[in-house]
Amino acid sequence: MAIRVLLVDDQPLLRTGFRMILEAEQDIAVVGEAGDGLQALDQVRALQPDVVLMDIRMPRMDGVEATRQITGPGRDGPAKVLVLTTFDLDEYVVEALKAGASGFLLKDAPANELVQAIRVVAAGEAMLAPSITRRLLDKYATHLPSGDEPVPDTLNTLTEREVEVLKLVARGLSNAEIAADLFVSETTVKTHVGHVLTKLGLRDRVQAAVYAYESGLVRPGAQ
Repeated sequence: MAIRVLLVDDQPLLRTGFRMILEAEQDIAVVGEAGDGLQALDQVRALQPDVVLMDIRMPRMDGVEATRQITGPGRDGPAKVLVLTTFDLDEYVVEALKAGASGFLLKDAPANELVQAIRVVAAGEAMLAPSITRRLLDKYATHLPSGDEPVPDTLNTLTEREVEVLKLVARGLSNAEIAADLFVSETTVKTHVGHVLTKLGLRDRVQAAVYAYESGLVRPGAQ
């Protein structure tokens, strides 16, 4: 079945461009559009999309609050949110990720990246581009712990290997890259990631990356 996508952006021209790109794919169907967060909530309820391509800055209700209401804590709906951000990285993206977004994409990304991002998010994975993730989190280094503070007690529930995996997730590495780094199989990495998410009560890899920075486990700017 085709992936059902809702386009949310206050610029009609951008929505038209996204629609043309996505409707050229046999496995993707654009089921609706919205020009702000309030319209997005109505459309999500009415159309039940699989993926919401969500702009951040919009009138009436921004993308952060809309994301929170669609996929935040306690929400069990099927819709996944893929946040759109500008090249200089919107200051609200971290909040959108914490609210439940499954990843983010640059507005000027090539068409093939947009299509791939939709497929990745629809499959239940997180869209984490390593270079962009590092730039995003390092940009907000002044708002994150320095790394000198004691780590939260919740981290004590993780095994040593699970902590290693969490650090690599925070760097934006894929399962394959983590497997190569730790000399284990991808299946083993998936198991470790699953345990980390369960133990820490996190939704996905995106929230795991944010958690690793906010807890002080990973220090902004560290390699």
